[in-house]
Amino acid sequence: MPQVIGVDVGGTGIKGLVVNEAGAVLAEATYATEARLGRNVVLGQLCGLVGELLSSYGEVEALGIASAGRVNVETGEVIHATNNLPGWQGMPLTEWATGEFGLPSTADNDANAALLGEAWLGTGRGKQNLVMLTLGTGVGGANMAFGRLLRGVNWRGGDWGHSVLVPEGRPCNCGKRGCVEQYISGSALLRLAREEKDNIYTHGREIMTAADQGEAAALYILERYIADLALVVENIAASVDPEVIILGGGVTQDQAIWWPMLTAKLTSVGLADRVSVAELGNWAGCFGAAQLAFERLHEEGVGWSGGSEGEETKHEN
Repeated sequence: MPQVIGVDVGGTGIKGLVVNEAGAVLAEATYATEARLGRNVVLGQLCGLVGELLSSYGEVEALGIASAGRVNVETGEVIHATNNLPGWQGMPLTEWATGEFGLPSTADNDANAALLGEAWLGTGRGKQNLVMLTLGTGVGGANMAFGRLLRGVNWRGGDWGHSVLVPEGRPCNCGKRGCVEQYISGSALLRLAREEKDNIYTHGREIMTAADQGEAAALYILERYIADLALVVENIAASVDPEVIILGGGVTQDQAIWWPMLTAKLTSVGLADRVSVAELGNWAGCFGAAQLAFERLHEEGVGWSGGSEGEETKHEN
């Protein structure tokens, strides 16, 4: 049974899995990204992680990389990246990985990979029309129609985080104002708290904990955040009408605290049953990167069943 490595490179950490074609995890590893030190340090960390996984399972046949930034899937180059990964823009990921490890390699945007992972083994299993929103430091997004990712002509399909939610609103690091990312990311939740006169919170987790304990100030902040999130969900549903909108990213770790608020708002517009939380958590991008690696093998003539839509596959993690 073929085995591949799927890795997910983000601004704060790199995660990796060895996965077989049934979706079973054979090994895993995590490294700090240390992105502030520049591209070469990130590549060194990536080398260390992949090397560790290869030492565990030397029969790996391909490598898939999920990366922050906009990725040209045909060339494997990061064609746009923010300061979350300094010097990452222009990085020829596929070419570098193939030369470094001697494996057939491929790369894609991390949100696209997360959606592929969820469609293969998670919340989207058995469905063909999906949208993914990842709520972390920023907001990532991906679209799937009839089982295929809609990457777009310029590889920015699903970039919901940089659609405008509030005209002339908060400035965004992309150069526009009022982007979705400035209102429903984890960073945006903390920014909402800092706007309050008597703010006492220094981390989003503190806001979640306080809201769970019924503190009025935290509940007010969280309700404002959820109102914006519900509006984004409504806009996506009106735009592409998917079967399910999958929410992932760090904010969903506290889902139990805010999910009833979101459900209440979406129930009034008939969308409560169209939104779900990612089952694979922060590993979704690794599973999606692994699927990309299996597709790369398939292109080279190595058989792979691919976990077709509707087929039950198992994973361990």
